[in-house]
Amino acid sequence: MEKKLIGNKLALYPMPLTVIGAEVNGRVNWLLVAHVGIIGHDRLLISMSQSHYTNQGIKASRKLSVNLVSREMLPTADYVGSVSGAEVDKSQVFAHHWGGNGTPIIDCSPLTMECRVVDIYETEGFDNFICEIVHTYASSEVLDDRGRLDYTRLQPVLFEFPTYAYLATGEVIGRCLKLDREPSMCAKEPMSADGIVRLSKIEVYPEYLSQYRDYASEVGEISLRTEPGVLTMYAVSEQENPCRITILETYASREAYEKHIASPHFQRYKRETLHMVKSLELTDQKPLNPQNCLRNFMR
Repeated sequence: MEKKLIGNKLALYPMPLTVIGAEVNGRVNWLLVAHVGIIGHDRLLISMSQSHYTNQGIKASRKLSVNLVSREMLPTADYVGSVSGAEVDKSQVFAHHWGGNGTPIIDCSPLTMECRVVDIYETEGFDNFICEIVHTYASSEVLDDRGRLDYTRLQPVLFEFPTYAYLATGEVIGRCLKLDREPSMCAKEPMSADGIVRLSKIEVYPEYLSQYRDYASEVGEISLRTEPGVLTMYAVSEQENPCRITILETYASREAYEKHIASPHFQRYKRETLHMVKSLELTDQKPLNPQNCLRNFMR
């Protein structure tokens, strides 16, 4: 892969977007911060311009809260990053309560870490707070059934510096150190001019419904995980008649579709389910808004 020299740009983006909470001159203040990093397994590095009003309170108390930003709280988080606490009282912008370490915690943030500042490292124009995590609070909605953080539920907002854009997260593309045993999600091709959006309407004989579902689920998962040109394969059945199944299929190009129907997993699905299908109707669709891209993924 040929690379082009673009200077000495800091390009480790996107970064998790956070709202830092601290008490400054007897009043709660919030600041939007994206320069947050990890030191080891129990330390955070929070880099903040020395011009920020919030820094005064952090230096005085040696503590702060790190509140991850969800999509729902993003407009308010964006606001607290656009005005200074020295000029505007931001204490009531977020509903909040006090954590066990004496820092303000945003009620609507899905995840908050209370931190103790153990060192301050100054660079030109920046205070870099090295923090020890004291308490971590998570809403039940972002925990799995074993009480662990589930980032497909948490979906923290990311910040990308070159264009000042907010990005979404949530898709799992593989399991770390297990890609040789558990299949990952392949990188997807962009939709081209000859891409295909199709509805497949299938009616299955009732006695084969359970078997058909197994085959359809298998071919859908394999296709999404392994075929770059298969962007969507989303199957639903009618509530009143589960034998009637509709599959939304999206292919990046005509070539991608032809590769899909020639693949061993699709050929097996077709061969094994042929006698199960009572009727089949394929209708190509035209998106009303081509900018509204749709892609689904497997957890």
